[in-house]
Amino acid sequence: MDERQYFKGKIGLITGGASGIGASLARLLAEYGCHVIVADIQERLAAQVVEEIKASGGTAQSVMLDVRVFREFHRIVNDAPHLDFLFNNAGVGVGGYISDHEMEDWKIAIDVNLYGVIHGVRCGYEVMRKQGSGHIINTASMAGLVPSPAMAAYSASKSAVVSLSKSLRAEAAELGIKVSVLCPGAVNTPILKGGGINGRMPTAIPREQQAAIFESLGPISSEAFAKRALQQIVANKEVIIVPSKLKLLWWLERLWPSMLTNIAFKQMQKILRPLGLQR
Repeated sequence: MDERQYFKGKIGLITGGASGIGASLARLLAEYGCHVIVADIQERLAAQVVEEIKASGGTAQSVMLDVRVFREFHRIVNDAPHLDFLFNNAGVGVGGYISDHEMEDWKIAIDVNLYGVIHGVRCGYEVMRKQGSGHIINTASMAGLVPSPAMAAYSASKSAVVSLSKSLRAEAAELGIKVSVLCPGAVNTPILKGGGINGRMPTAIPREQQAAIFESLGPISSEAFAKRALQQIVANKEVIIVPSKLKLLWWLERLWPSMLTNIAFKQMQKILRPLGLQR
C-alpha cells in the first residue's frame, strides 16, 4: 500500500519528536497526511517542528512530555481523540566503559530508554485495545541486537525494548493491534553527538574525537531513516533494521554469536585504543 494512502487522515503521537529521528518521522508523516502530535521534553524545539509542518501544509500540535513521568504520558494519550500510531521514540545515549559508569548513568538509560517505552505501551495499548486497532512502534537500536562494547547501559536498555516489542506483538495480534521495533544503525542525530539531551559519556572522550568516531561509522540522515522506516511500518514488519545492510550482523549474531563478539572486540580496539583510554 502507498504510504500516503496508509497514513492519510490518521493520528500519530511521536515521543522525542523535537529532533533527530522523531522530528524527521513527524515531518514525513505530516507530509503523508497524518495529524502528528509532537511530544518532547524540549518544548520550544517541538513547537518549532510543528510550525515547520504547518508552514508546509500539514497538521500537527506539540506537547511537553517527559516520558519518565507516567501520569504525563497517560494524560496526553487520553487527551487525543484517537490514536492510530504511537512512536515510542524518545531516548538518550550513554556511552563509555562499564568501569566508568556510575549508578546515575545506568539509571538515566533505563528510565528514558526503557521506562519511557513501558509508559507509552501501558497508555497506548490500553487505548488501542478499546479501539480494536492501532500500531505501536518502539525505537530500539542495532545496539539492542548485537554486542556493543563501550555502550553497555545503552545496549541493555535497547535490548529490553526489542524483547518487549516482540512479546507485545505476539500478544496484540489477535486484538488487531500491530507492533514493530525500529533498530537504527548509525543515524546523524543529537544522540550520536554526545548522547542528546540528558545523554552521558562517562568515559572521557573529547567532543571532537567523539565526532570523529561516529563519523567513521558512516551515519545516514534522519530523513533517509524515516522514509525507509515508514515503508516497512506500512508493510507491518516486526524488526525494522535501517540501513538494511546491517541485517547481516543480526543474522550472524543469531547463527554465530561468538564471531560477532570477536568482531565487536576488534572494532572496540580499533576505535578506542588509539585514544589512549584505559579500562
